[in-house]
Amino acid sequence: MKLIQITDPHLRGDGKPICGLDPAANLAKVIADINRHHADADLVVFTGDLSDDGSPASYRLLAELLAPLAAPSRLLLGNHDDRAAFRAVFPDAPAEEGFIQSVVRTSPVSCLFLDTLDEGAVAGRLCERRLAWLDRQLGEAPAPILVFMHHPPFDIGMPPLDAVKLADPKAFAGVLARHGNVRHIFAGHVHRLCSGTWNGMAISTGRGTNHQTAPLFGAKDFAVGFETPAYNVILIDGADIVVHAQEVGPA
Repeated sequence: MKLIQITDPHLRGDGKPICGLDPAANLAKVIADINRHHADADLVVFTGDLSDDGSPASYRLLAELLAPLAAPSRLLLGNHDDRAAFRAVFPDAPAEEGFIQSVVRTSPVSCLFLDTLDEGAVAGRLCERRLAWLDRQLGEAPAPILVFMHHPPFDIGMPPLDAVKLADPKAFAGVLARHGNVRHIFAGHVHRLCSGTWNGMAISTGRGTNHQTAPLFGAKDFAVGFETPAYNVILIDGADIVVHAQEVGPA
């Protein structure tokens, strides 16, 4: 099984650059690279901040850019997104209980897609309704399970980013611990390549397709970085999972 993770494209409806870069051109280049090398992917997962400004125009632009993608895709939301604007352009996007959350039960893994958007906030949140939904899905989905979400529930050692991760990660961890069937958590938001373990589960994040976070560990202030954009190639063989970061030079 092959999955692709794309994160943080930050498209703008007005076409303006971000950090001097063209987010639409960069996402188009990433999609072309996936079509060239990974058209056989089972699913391409976008882990949030699809838009930078939450505008309807930005989601219409996303729909245009997705049209050539050879593999099926699943779209998640981040703190820059607007749930209503997204739903207006993507009315058929899988959603449950009013949130952009869903599950794919398959073999050798099941995938859970979470909506961590807390509108008006930079940090993420899983409210009681979303946690209850997650609890039910974990009880019904065959193990092992991969979780995809925008906001990481874990610190990465960079204070400005750790301050705006998923709020109340202990509540989230408690739900996962009740079931013990989550193998790996894939997150976005931080615009960094990170990997490790959290509460005994494997974790990883990805670079954005436009701009990155500068590697200033211990710094109090956020700073933009300009490392090469990348997407993650996730290879699954039975119980084994390997994650590759595929760099794509900026447009």
